[in-house]
Amino acid sequence: MPTLKLPPLSLYVHIPWCVRKCPYCDFNSHSTQSSAQNGGIPEQEYLKQLLLDMNFEQGNAQNRKLTSIFFGGGTPSLFSDGTIATIIEAAEKTFGFEDDIEITLEANPGTAEQSKFSGFFNGGVNRLSLGVQSFNPKHLNVLGRIHSSDEAKNAIAMAKSAGFRRINIDLMHGLPEQTLEDALFDIETAVSLGPDHLSWYQLTIEPNTEFFSAPPRLPEDDNLADIQEAGYERINQLGFHQYEVSAYAKSTSARAKHNLNYWQFGDYIGVGAGSHSKITDLNTGHIRRYWKTRLPTDYMKRVASQYRNPCTAGEKVIASSELSLEFFMNALRLTQGVTIQTYESFTGLPFSNLDLSELIQKELLEVNNTIVRPTHLGTRYLNNVLDHFLVT
Repeated sequence: MPTLKLPPLSLYVHIPWCVRKCPYCDFNSHSTQSSAQNGGIPEQEYLKQLLLDMNFEQGNAQNRKLTSIFFGGGTPSLFSDGTIATIIEAAEKTFGFEDDIEITLEANPGTAEQSKFSGFFNGGVNRLSLGVQSFNPKHLNVLGRIHSSDEAKNAIAMAKSAGFRRINIDLMHGLPEQTLEDALFDIETAVSLGPDHLSWYQLTIEPNTEFFSAPPRLPEDDNLADIQEAGYERINQLGFHQYEVSAYAKSTSARAKHNLNYWQFGDYIGVGAGSHSKITDLNTGHIRRYWKTRLPTDYMKRVASQYRNPCTAGEKVIASSELSLEFFMNALRLTQGVTIQTYESFTGLPFSNLDLSELIQKELLEVNNTIVRPTHLGTRYLNNVLDHFLVT
């Protein structure tokens, strides 16, 4: 049996508030309008609980330093630059930082958040991810976004002026009544603004969202396929390379280190309401997932316990029979695949026990002495590939 090893470690910080809940969003986010009725966002109270949460997680690091931090939400840029800097400082004190740590903050392109960009940069954030979604006013409106196309463009310019050199733009495709020309316009506009990374992903209708209750009219499957293929080709023509199903980078160094850690089955600690963690424990030989109390009000009421993290709501040890699916569900999103050594080191399972002959024969998977990766066809039909690893 291969020896189970500790993978790299990342930190995810969840800020659960946003100005308005978007109709497609199924994330654990809560409108500031409801918070305003109760005195506004309890930023300092939430910060206090985050720091407590982080302190309890120190042992799970197992002496590893952080390779990345990601502030997600919600809209983390609603918090003050001082609060974000305090969290970064506490994370460094608690866990330590690798020399080339990547610290990403998701931001709304709206003008209120733009004014904080310099403070975020000076406080330690070195990568900004802007949730633009579209530059088309019609699509911004139907998606419930609160910024305009001009505000999105100004946000990128202000981020650069603040000192950011690493900027991601989030774009969505397959939007209600979106044409191929609309999708290509969004891509070309985004690239013209000079980011080093694009996230270009399809709108999906998820349960517990406004769109699920009242579904909008989305492009037909044939039109959607045309958008996907033409968009992929256009992004590549514009100098970005696809390295994951929905991620494109200007260079290898521009790839999202935090997300790569997820996709390569790395470990991560989540702090904040509803955050999730995945930790390898060499003492027990187990890999476990656990999650924090979901509602912000409940999360902040958790009282410190001497023995366990008071913010933890539940946990699960991943059964050895489920590890292959858990691993490849992430790793096969990467166009270049993953090394066999990574699979064996981070699962503790022998790769030779897998029978992948059917996937290889159907030209969905490529395997050589060191790498396993999806073909272009396999990437398109990834769910079919993953079905092979289901335990029945």
